[in-house]
Amino acid sequence: MKPSRFVEPAMDKDDVAAMVLSAKRQAGLKWEKIAEMIGMSPVFTHSACLGMNSMPKDKAELLVSKLGLPQEAALVLAEPPTKVWEQAVPTDPCVYRLYEIVGVYGPTIKDLVQEEFGDGIMSAIDFEMYLSRVKDPKGDRVKLEMSGKFLAYKSW
Repeated sequence: MKPSRFVEPAMDKDDVAAMVLSAKRQAGLKWEKIAEMIGMSPVFTHSACLGMNSMPKDKAELLVSKLGLPQEAALVLAEPPTKVWEQAVPTDPCVYRLYEIVGVYGPTIKDLVQEEFGDGIMSAIDFEMYLSRVKDPKGDRVKLEMSGKFLAYKSW
């Protein structure tokens, strides 16, 4: 009988997200700085680090190197994700408000997009998003810009 080898369980996206968040906290870094260190946008960097997107292999290796994470973490960051939401309505107030915006304005946005472009959708794959602060005397405002390629539905 051959001796069996004990195999460590593989890291998954949740494990790597926890490592990244811990390294970020310990280093006192902001997402803007982490993204700058690897030459990516803060939005995409954060999303990939939390497991909702896959990071290009070279960027994943650079991130792992900069944060001092195990090399296996780069492999996990580069793997295609399975995107799963665990709750129907988010409970975090910031995430809930975004959910509420889509609930209230989603049909309006859909109709306006289709009036302008025709029957189709905005891509979340060929997509960019930027967040910035806008000074306002009544209180600073959050500016969220989203830009996605228009994808027309095929008709045959």
